[in-house]
Amino acid sequence: MVIPPPVRPAPVTKFLKPYVLRMHFSNKYVSAQVVHTPTATVAASASSQEKLLRPSMESTRDVAAAAKIGKILGERLLFRNIPAVAIFLKREQKYHGKVKAVIDSVRDAGVKLF
Repeated sequence: MVIPPPVRPAPVTKFLKPYVLRMHFSNKYVSAQVVHTPTATVAASASSQEKLLRPSMESTRDVAAAAKIGKILGERLLFRNIPAVAIFLKREQKYHGKVKAVIDSVRDAGVKLF
């Protein structure tokens, strides 16, 4: 008599949101990146530390810089055919100020957020 193998639940990676937007704000710079969760690799990123972006910004740490970083990140995501991204906010991050500027400009670039 053959005993069938036990039915196992699906791997957790099937239920994870594949692309997650993460943001970091220091006293000098704004950076945002989209991480592909199953492989733990960075799919796209943008930062105010990039030498090509610095001349076009007045300040590298204010809300306007955060909006510009979000717009550039959204364009890079669409260029890599990533249409939707989940948002990951740290405990101290509220949907206000720089965080709101990044998220709204990524959304305005044409990327769906959930």
